[in-house]
Amino acid sequence: MNNGLKTLSPQDRLKENPQASDALKNLSPIDLRMNVVLVCPDCKTRVPNIIEEFASGDLVCGDCGLVLGDRIIDTRSEWRTFANDEGDDPSRVGNASNPFLDGAQLDTLIARGGDGGSGLARDLNKIHGKNTAQKHERNLIMAYKEIIGMCDAIDLPKSIGDVAKQLYKEVEDKKLLRGKSSESIIAACIFIACRQENVPRTFKEIFALTRVPKRDIGRVVKELQRLLKTNVGGMSSEDLMSRFCSNLNLGMDVQRLAGILSQKAKNLGNLAGKSPVSIAAACIYFVTYLLGTPCESKNISNTTGVSEVTIKNTYKQLYAETAILIDNELLKANPKASTKNLINP
Repeated sequence: MNNGLKTLSPQDRLKENPQASDALKNLSPIDLRMNVVLVCPDCKTRVPNIIEEFASGDLVCGDCGLVLGDRIIDTRSEWRTFANDEGDDPSRVGNASNPFLDGAQLDTLIARGGDGGSGLARDLNKIHGKNTAQKHERNLIMAYKEIIGMCDAIDLPKSIGDVAKQLYKEVEDKKLLRGKSSESIIAACIFIACRQENVPRTFKEIFALTRVPKRDIGRVVKELQRLLKTNVGGMSSEDLMSRFCSNLNLGMDVQRLAGILSQKAKNLGNLAGKSPVSIAAACIYFVTYLLGTPCESKNISNTTGVSEVTIKNTYKQLYAETAILIDNELLKANPKASTKNLINP
């Protein structure tokens, strides 16, 4: 309902009140079109004092008391209190529903306090929780805690944990992979989630995190791909380069050159069957010597999980193709690089 509330543009305000402030007169044409001010039709004050009374649902002029509108919507937070004698408790109606759990999630819980320190409320809360909690939901909550704990352990973003939880819930809901341990399923879900979010981790890294054998992780991943029709995607050595170089405290010049080298190495016939992790480790080893800042193979092995023997064997194959991998344009773009710095394997 509107009882004569006027909406004036700045141009109308200047016409009705020629003594308006200079700031209003100096507004640009765009500001004059965009700025709209609510004005009481009786007072017509330069700065209107419009008050929103949410209790009565009215819009009132604070100067003359004229009711300008009613049935306004209260946009403030809707708090409900469930306080007892201990004090105020401005709590919300309830927590937001968790999409990774089943049911309406409107369970009633017995408070653990408020019994005068007798411990009766705590015992009732424990008994009530055991009787009412669903076994399926308890298993999901425990699995989610493990997933979040493992993702936090290696600094994975929250989005990867959410994808892994969604995959695990789908496996549980459809009763897939019966007979497989929950640890192997969790490890496979984290592995797939990393691939889907373009932050891939190797099988060795997932094994070090979950202590699930690489063979078991690989089998569960293949089963999930087949059953859920999940596209895991491949992993290239360039995807691993930035993380490996960062963990080795190497500069951007090493990372950039190693990435270029790994792209060229993929087209070489003698490296066709090599793992992307092995190629990445060997390219880092190659580039550090090329730039005259050698990094020991032992340090690269500890960071990448590739054995020193594999790194040196792959480096030997890269060294044999130096003429193809390192051209004059690459050397001109990187003055510090020189093939004379490379060691003969």
